[in-house]
Amino acid sequence: MNRLISLAFLSISLTGCGADVVSTAVTEAQLSAQQAKQGKQLEDQVQSRLDAAMKTEQERMQQAEEAANR
Repeated sequence: MNRLISLAFLSISLTGCGADVVSTAVTEAQLSAQQAKQGKQLEDQVQSRLDAAMKTEQERMQQAEEAANR
């Protein structure tokens, strides 16, 4: 009888630990996905700024060439 109770208690305890592990894994996965999304957004912002800077520089070069040809 005591052995059966001990086994039942052990099973319940291990099930609880498994739920904690799964819960932790899900939380970590969600955080990783959120970090990846934020990283992608930052990458997109930086790329947009670089594109704008390149466009501005090209316009300046074109204006300088036009001024030199006058």
